[in-house]
Amino acid sequence: MARLPRLPGWPRLSAIALALTLGGLGGWAANLLHLPLAWMIGAMLATSVAALAGAPIAMAAPLRTLMIAVLGVMLGSGFTPEILASAGTWAPSLAAIALYVAACGLAGLLYFRLLCNYDPVTAYFAAMPGGLSEMVLVGTEMGGDGRIISLIHATRIMLVVLAIPFAFTLGGGLDLGDRPAMGPALLDLSAVDYAFLGLSGLVGFLVARWFKVPAAAVVGPMVASALVHLAGMTTAKPPAEIVACAQVAVGTALGARFAGTPLRLIGRALVASLGVTALLVAITVAFALGLHAATGLPTGPLVLAFAPGGLAEMSLIAIALGADAAFVAIHHIVRIFLIVVLAPLAFRLLGRPGAGRP
Repeated sequence: MARLPRLPGWPRLSAIALALTLGGLGGWAANLLHLPLAWMIGAMLATSVAALAGAPIAMAAPLRTLMIAVLGVMLGSGFTPEILASAGTWAPSLAAIALYVAACGLAGLLYFRLLCNYDPVTAYFAAMPGGLSEMVLVGTEMGGDGRIISLIHATRIMLVVLAIPFAFTLGGGLDLGDRPAMGPALLDLSAVDYAFLGLSGLVGFLVARWFKVPAAAVVGPMVASALVHLAGMTTAKPPAEIVACAQVAVGTALGARFAGTPLRLIGRALVASLGVTALLVAITVAFALGLHAATGLPTGPLVLAFAPGGLAEMSLIAIALGADAAFVAIHHIVRIFLIVVLAPLAFRLLGRPGAGRP
């Protein structure tokens, strides 16, 4: 007889409740201050500070998955026939992603080996510009330090999520005056709209997980939602209130990653991440400027499309800044796919699988 999944005990539930409460308050405060991407950045900062202070916080993985699926549905709702008609112009930038991943990986590997003195396995998998969960799992299996790999990726994403919105806000990389609302009001959608959106998220996620698609929680719902919207079944987007909750969940999950980790280890990872993040962002800007000169594609969306942050996080930033979220999301999906599929294969072919083992 199959066992029912074990429900989290009271200490775990209280840690999740505390994290979400702090995340919600942080998002609310950031929203009052009119910060860019306020609900996610506020939640991330509040829970990061709490984690560093030793607060007993945690994030529920199923809740994060649910909220990521909401973002996937929202991304899919932005696919229109007009966007598909212009998708052919994306070919050069999509093709450049493989070169971008190779350049970032090599630069990060040299940085971690020469300046941080990481072992070859840890340096290799920490250097990959994406695929946090997969790089931690494969890197640990190959003999690397899973804690360092996890912390480097988590702090890189956090730094990129913090820096990019403020950089665009201050630098005017996009026309921030024309930013659209994150979604309609909660009561503006009909029951039919909610049904189509909900089924897009559920069916898309289940199918993507069945086929083991990387980032299934966002990719599957996005594809399903895009098909539903392109077919004209609905024109609705997820309500702004639910999108704000999704931002809080994503930001809280980022901050809660640091819970229970020794402060000294976090400090070292943060210092290492500052350097490699600056390096990767410089490569990102160089690729964006080069592709702008070669193709005429706007620089701002190119920076968002290539920035070494998470798919969900960068897509949210694109929506918040009024960029073409479909353009940004497709580029990040390709980047993550290349990293998840090719990075372990390249290491096995070119690396030394035994390196880094004691």
